[in-house]
Amino acid sequence: MVDQTKSGPTVNETLTEEPAAAGTASAKPNPAEQIRDAAGKLGSEAADRARAFAGEGKERATGALDEVAKMFEGAASDVDARLGEQYGQYARSAAQGISNFSESLRGKEVDDLVADATAFVKKSPVIAVGAAAAIGFVIARLIKSGIDATADAGDPAPKA
Repeated sequence: MVDQTKSGPTVNETLTEEPAAAGTASAKPNPAEQIRDAAGKLGSEAADRARAFAGEGKERATGALDEVAKMFEGAASDVDARLGEQYGQYARSAAQGISNFSESLRGKEVDDLVADATAFVKKSPVIAVGAAAAIGFVIARLIKSGIDATADAGDPAPKA
């Protein structure tokens, strides 16, 4: 005869214990999940800070554009006197265009501006790359001229 009394667990008991053990392991996050969660939190904090900096930059840019528009408007009367009313009107229309652009920029959220820039780059990548190259060139020249001016200011005058 077969002995029916076994001291170990049955197959049914083993099957029901494995999911419970797996459930306790998933309740305790593994290191990879902890790192992923921490990276997600840092990423969202960085995105929030970037949005805040971009918002500040947008406010500065709109303020600068308003100042440029005022400068064009003020110069329009000088242009009227020196070159004629037709050219003064060009200065006024340029001032109005800059002012309108500043207002439209002020009315948009940073995320909308990023979406617009992304759409522009997708629509016209050649223009975007050309503009980036031109802006980079201008910035490099400004930095170089600033370094040259600082170096010239620090040098004593040559003796004759």
